[in-house]
Amino acid sequence: MVTAMGYLTACHVSRVFIYSYGILSTDFSGPLMIVTQKITMLAFHLHDGMCKKSEQLTLEQKHVAIRVRPSLIEYLSYNLNFLSVLVGPCSNYKDYIDFIEGKHISWRLKQHSGTCNGQNGYDKTPDPSPLNAVCRKLLVCCGCMFFFLVITRSLPITYNVDDHFVGHASFLSRLTYAFFSIQAARPKFYFAWTLADAVNNAAGYGFLGMDESGKPCWDLVSNLNIIGIETATSFKTFIDNWNIQTGIWLKTVCYDRAAKHRLALTFILSALWHGVYPGYYFTFITAIPITIAARAIRRSIRHYFIGSRVLKLGYDSVTWAATQLAICYTVIPFLLLSVEHTIVYYRSMYFHVHIISILAAVVLHQKHKPREPSATNKPPPTSSSSSAAACSAQCQPVHSNNNGKVH
Repeated sequence: MVTAMGYLTACHVSRVFIYSYGILSTDFSGPLMIVTQKITMLAFHLHDGMCKKSEQLTLEQKHVAIRVRPSLIEYLSYNLNFLSVLVGPCSNYKDYIDFIEGKHISWRLKQHSGTCNGQNGYDKTPDPSPLNAVCRKLLVCCGCMFFFLVITRSLPITYNVDDHFVGHASFLSRLTYAFFSIQAARPKFYFAWTLADAVNNAAGYGFLGMDESGKPCWDLVSNLNIIGIETATSFKTFIDNWNIQTGIWLKTVCYDRAAKHRLALTFILSALWHGVYPGYYFTFITAIPITIAARAIRRSIRHYFIGSRVLKLGYDSVTWAATQLAICYTVIPFLLLSVEHTIVYYRSMYFHVHIISILAAVVLHQKHKPREPSATNKPPPTSSSSSAAACSAQCQPVHSNNNGKVH
């Protein structure tokens, strides 16, 4: 972990400060970020399988633990296969080897009792075709590309720190523009991740299982759930549906293994993995008190609104707006990159989300201490089958002990 992250960081430094500071050019660092995820996750899964006793592992860790050291060709194939070498997504080693050995689909069909009959009935079932899934995802890519070319460029993120705009526009106007500029910035991420997902599906990889209607679900390695992102009513829900496979990696190598301060360490690792631009650190460090505050607020007030449909609708509407604005406030430094621009933006917003979240976290944390574990305290995104979060939620779990938990 130290070696891989150290080398990745050295490459980030050389790219940013020697070649193209402030220019998000496509180069070697993107594929290297994916390889870093694969190498470190494989190392931890090997450690779990070869160095730990079974009782020391969670059910999820038992399922993905690797008990036989891969050969050199298997290791290189997993890390450098053409399906994911450029932009990912990262998936766990056991799922990939099942795909290479031809067991990826048939094994899952065997688990689906509604599809197979008898012990070997799955052998007689034709493999589900990924054609519909690939076509649907390519259509999403076309829509995202069209949106990017027509809308995104007319709402540049840098206008949020334009001197004239900051000096003359009202706070409400600045807040509104920030919201729409972030909404317009998302399609380029949607495009890249959906296209990567479609490439894997076209090769026959990514089969998750059968949904309740018996249709195949090809979202095992999906990196996002667009509907879940756009309708998120909590900070947690947004994160669960954004860059899902990276969230799985963070959970595997950090959140589940840190003795304390798991949330903070996970966000810091995420920032370090993304690169050395200061804006990344502003974003992920800001996300720590916001996440804590969002959990505390949800625990404190949500139960007052779930008894009535009208109250629940009002609660969801308010929390949706609050979540989207909080995400906007948190993510803009990620796109602005520099310290100077970030400080200008936060000053124009009067640091209001920082202040509100820190106060809420402190006050409500004391109020609820000690507290019982709750659904909102679950760890960050999960193992590879947790991409069921990106699926339509009706897909059957692939493995009986891998239930798609999310943080």
